[in-house]
Amino acid sequence: MVAGARIADVIPQSPADIAGFSAGCTLFRVDGEPIRDIIDWWWHADGDQMQVEGADPVGHRLCVELERDFGQDWGFVFDGVLFDEPLRCRNACTFCFMDQLPAHMRPTLTFKDDDYRLSFLQGNFVTFTNLDDTHVARIIEQHISPLRYSLHAVSPAVRQKLMGKHAQQGLDRACELLAGGIELHAQIVLVPGENDGDELRRTLQWALGQPGIANVGIVPLGSTSHQMRFDRSFDAPDEAQEVLGIIDEYSARAMEQRGYAWVYAADEFYCNAYPDSLLEMLPPASHYASFDMFEDGIGMVRAFVDDFAASKALLERTHDVLEASRLQVLFVCGCAQKAFFAPLLAQSPCASSIKPLYVPNRFLGGNVNVTGLVCGADIVRELRDITDDARENTLVVAPKVMFNSAGVTLDDMGVDDLSAEGGMTVHVVSCQPSDFLSEIVSLVSQREVQS
Repeated sequence: MVAGARIADVIPQSPADIAGFSAGCTLFRVDGEPIRDIIDWWWHADGDQMQVEGADPVGHRLCVELERDFGQDWGFVFDGVLFDEPLRCRNACTFCFMDQLPAHMRPTLTFKDDDYRLSFLQGNFVTFTNLDDTHVARIIEQHISPLRYSLHAVSPAVRQKLMGKHAQQGLDRACELLAGGIELHAQIVLVPGENDGDELRRTLQWALGQPGIANVGIVPLGSTSHQMRFDRSFDAPDEAQEVLGIIDEYSARAMEQRGYAWVYAADEFYCNAYPDSLLEMLPPASHYASFDMFEDGIGMVRAFVDDFAASKALLERTHDVLEASRLQVLFVCGCAQKAFFAPLLAQSPCASSIKPLYVPNRFLGGNVNVTGLVCGADIVRELRDITDDARENTLVVAPKVMFNSAGVTLDDMGVDDLSAEGGMTVHVVSCQPSDFLSEIVSLVSQREVQS
């Protein structure tokens, strides 16, 4: 059953507005076809004429013929991108990060969606284990592509052990989609002793033989202290280097066959493998091609390093501004950032004026140490330890990746909460050096004006 597309707003003087639609109305069908999501809307409403069926805010039925000029927007602004319930995950993945979260986390962090539409629209990785024939047919007909696919392994026994009893269906559906011309960006969550080593080679060999798999990203198992199943990942240098060796082997094959690296390691592997020489061992930007897997933590460090290097003049200006104002910046970040941020700062003009505050993630524990998962309670703990003398001349900044769209951390703390409980005003800045350096300069100027 289609719940309908709730209209959040209507563009003035648009066909929707002229036809009498307003916020609070609901659309159910376009030219007799149900609209389950924004993709259906795009698919059925691409012409210049259509019939829409819906209801006004009090439930009165609406059936209207609409026309528009070439290039004109229909004028509907919908409340969200899915008009029905998201497809839920039905797997039992041993490595599921959501299952490792504390029990009191907000529901949006623990809801397990596995919806191909959110994969297309937002970049979520999905397993395809919940797709039926109608889903597959729709994806191929509407060419909902590319999709991001959680592959993990190809051997049936390994897949079932990792993902549960529906694992094989996910691989079968992936093959159907590939045969139907759908492009996939695949991800492998690597679990020690399960899908690494020879199984990783088998998986990459299979994937390399699928032209529709555009690339593969490999990320290490992430584990918190709120579980008892895992006690290690690929944190030791030799273990991380072994994985990188396998990836390099298949990257070289891909270069011969496809002309680009194709298989990429998450930045954590390089940070763990080369903790004392990361800047020398990190692949160049050309290795990452168009950075398609950037949001999966692949190539973020390289982008940061290159942007930092290109910001020499801005670094000098930032230092001069901070020195003139007798201020020091405390840059809040995760401990994983130390491997590259510390040497970059040490060699820069801001070596004495910007100090990283590496925050251990005690809230989640385990091997969680990336900046994006730093929790508010841990930031507060570190800020409280700062001496009174340092507080007066310190500007605290935190990158926006720590906060969601509502402005709160994983443990539901906003900037005002951090400032009040930590005893120091916290400012949110961008994640890339060229941006946050300029923002720091602006913050200093604002502070001087206010004082």
